[in-house]
Amino acid sequence: MKFIAEIDIMPHKALLDPQGKAVSGSMKNLGLPEITDVRIGKHISLLVEAESETEAKTKVEKACRELLANPIMEDFSFSLKSA
Repeated sequence: MKFIAEIDIMPHKALLDPQGKAVSGSMKNLGLPEITDVRIGKHISLLVEAESETEAKTKVEKACRELLANPIMEDFSFSLKSA
């Protein structure tokens, strides 16, 4: 079976997000001062081949923990759907 994984990786809330801070500051220049606390992360989409959804989840979790996300600085979440 094939599954599509949609992964979101974001910096920990306790850490400073310089890109997000810069974008938040620029919102005022665009006339959008009501947009604040911007956080910028990564979105990754990938195709997983696995025998079951449970196995696919295990594979995606391993990829996130060991390669895609830095657990010291980032959190991740993902969803799976059949391809």
